[in-house]
Amino acid sequence: MNNSIEQFHIQVDDATLDDLHHRLALTRFPDQIAGTAWEYGMPIDYLRHLVEYWRDTYDWRGQEVRLNKFNHHRTRIDEQSIHFIHARSVHADALPLLITHGWPGSIVEFLDVIPRLTDPEAFGGDPSDAFHVVAPSLPGYGFSEPPRTPGWDEQRIARAFVTLMNDLGYSRYGAQGGDWGAQVTTRIAGLDGDHCAGIHLNMALGSPTEDRSSLTEQEQNDLASMKKFMNEESGYANEQGTKPQTLGVALNDSPAGLLAWIVEKFRSWSDCDGEIERCFSPDQLITNVMLYWVTQTSASSARLYWESRHGNPSTSLPFVHVPTGVARYPKEVLRWPRSWIENQYNVVHWAEMERGGHFPAMEQPDLFVKDLRTFFRIVR
Repeated sequence: MNNSIEQFHIQVDDATLDDLHHRLALTRFPDQIAGTAWEYGMPIDYLRHLVEYWRDTYDWRGQEVRLNKFNHHRTRIDEQSIHFIHARSVHADALPLLITHGWPGSIVEFLDVIPRLTDPEAFGGDPSDAFHVVAPSLPGYGFSEPPRTPGWDEQRIARAFVTLMNDLGYSRYGAQGGDWGAQVTTRIAGLDGDHCAGIHLNMALGSPTEDRSSLTEQEQNDLASMKKFMNEESGYANEQGTKPQTLGVALNDSPAGLLAWIVEKFRSWSDCDGEIERCFSPDQLITNVMLYWVTQTSASSARLYWESRHGNPSTSLPFVHVPTGVARYPKEVLRWPRSWIENQYNVVHWAEMERGGHFPAMEQPDLFVKDLRTFFRIVR
């Protein structure tokens, strides 16, 4: 292991928690038109419920203990402080797996799947499916400190994570990702095909073709849903991709505002039939938000959208030759036609998942892990 990698222990000071409690107690809730619900965004009644739970019931210290059961580390790569969980399996020959989150998620998404991946037999699995898991926080997210210089886009993050795996001594590994994690993982496959044995994606990118005559009815419906998403649900990306610093002032100052900004996406992008707590508990939702709040990374996380949009002029991604597994969850927000995805990747595994959405590791941990095991058996 590289000597620059240091142990890291999560411990938020009391003053930060006292300040948070004070701000929650002084929340100013806006008005709402009678008879409306989620069509305008987060309903005030549900926001009030979560704010009161956060203020009066939620136990950060208990969540901190749970987080610290994992081995956390920090290292410096390309002048950037990178935080990551490193969970080694008891099986020495386990396959190293780099797993990357996106926005508005965090490493909290992976807390339920890491033990299943590292210790499969404890969950009724086979020891031959074991992984050594490396789960970094994206630069500017959670306990990875905000970048101090411009240019931290998906490609630069991918280079940093390739370096991380090398510094950990992993000469052969797999990678998995969704959302920004899918973007980063795709680029890792292109940068480090000699060492990356395979990638698994739950939001694979598509390379469109002009001829749509061969698309199935379901694929046509998926494209229509994506168009609706871009028209009705993508305002967050436009704001974060153009004025993240302005937005960051509000999110960094108001815990209730940050909560509404993030939790609304968890409802809209999950397979919950409009009832968010069918998929996520209040503790899960708030712990994910806490990783943005206590680290003050709401602005720096949003800047990734700006970097992606305004960075070096991007050309088309090269074809990914690394064996690729694709898991298609029914409520994923971006569902490209299979032929378009196969224009971009060497797809050797395709799974139509029975349920789940944009945050499958958190939403459907057993299904998520089962499909990872199935795909990586091909490349082990």
